[in-house]
Amino acid sequence: MTRRDAREQAFFLLFEYSFTGGMIDERIALAEQQREVLFNDFSRTLCACVTEHIEEIDAKISRHATRWSVGRLPRVTLTLLRLSIAEMDHMEDVPVSVSINEAVELCKRYGTEEDASFLNGVLGAYARGVELPVERIDPPQPPIAPGDQVSLEGDI
Repeated sequence: MTRRDAREQAFFLLFEYSFTGGMIDERIALAEQQREVLFNDFSRTLCACVTEHIEEIDAKISRHATRWSVGRLPRVTLTLLRLSIAEMDHMEDVPVSVSINEAVELCKRYGTEEDASFLNGVLGAYARGVELPVERIDPPQPPIAPGDQVSLEGDI
């Protein structure tokens, strides 16, 4: 399995996790047993990094996603932002540019072109260490817990 395939498997599982929650190791075991999905060490490590550091990652997303709170982001985009930031922060053997490019390609495949452009901008700003002025940042939002219902009321 290539790293690209492993990253995509991690994305699928983390997307599912964003709705169902639970222990990530149990989610992996269920996927392997029930759907015969293969996970290698790279995909397992990515999943573990995201779930272990989800609050920290969501805070970073909030600081770099102009005018968007974590709760308003499409789940595909949010999952890919989480995955890429976890990869940049915790996987030293993956170049930042590769992490961003892979996330953008997955977003083009499973999201929209606009989502991919937004994701690229947020990840680029994060990689460059660009901090947004406080007045441009939405107030910090609690992380979306798996299974939470997200209201879009008033956001339209």
